[in-house]
Amino acid sequence: MPHLHVCSLARLGDTVATSGASHVATLINAGTPVVRPASIPAANHLFLGFNDIVEPTAGLIPVGEAEILRLFDFVDGWDGAHPMVVHCWAGISRSTAGAFVTACRLMPERDEADIAHELRRKSPSATPNLRIVRIADALMGREGRMVAAIEAIGRGRDAYEGEPFVLAIERGAA
Repeated sequence: MPHLHVCSLARLGDTVATSGASHVATLINAGTPVVRPASIPAANHLFLGFNDIVEPTAGLIPVGEAEILRLFDFVDGWDGAHPMVVHCWAGISRSTAGAFVTACRLMPERDEADIAHELRRKSPSATPNLRIVRIADALMGREGRMVAAIEAIGRGRDAYEGEPFVLAIERGAA
């Protein structure tokens, strides 16, 4: 069964090493240096550079449709034979939104609210970036269900850094 591991930048190397991941999705500020773990081929590392904002803000880069479509292409190309790591700076907002979007993408038959509740259960600090979720919801034709699911779990508890966690991708699960 495929697994998504979610962590902060500080925990990336350890998470890749302990999980045996073959793919890494980085969702972080454009200028942030990220050292790709040696075990991850360059073709298996997606770097999406944007700020952790929900509304456009002067001087900051918002995520847009182009970045979400690149995430979809990356996820669609992952065979799931080995885990994927999704990370951001703190492991709280962009990475948890990326993991939620990835889970919804790979399990289209599964209820969005169930995925969101599993995310909350695994990560009490998860506060998925709603801009990422809104764009993905619209692109996947989920009719607002992804946004409603994330709004229903609410803001996670305050934390400087999220604890790494794992989401199972259960294809064919209802």
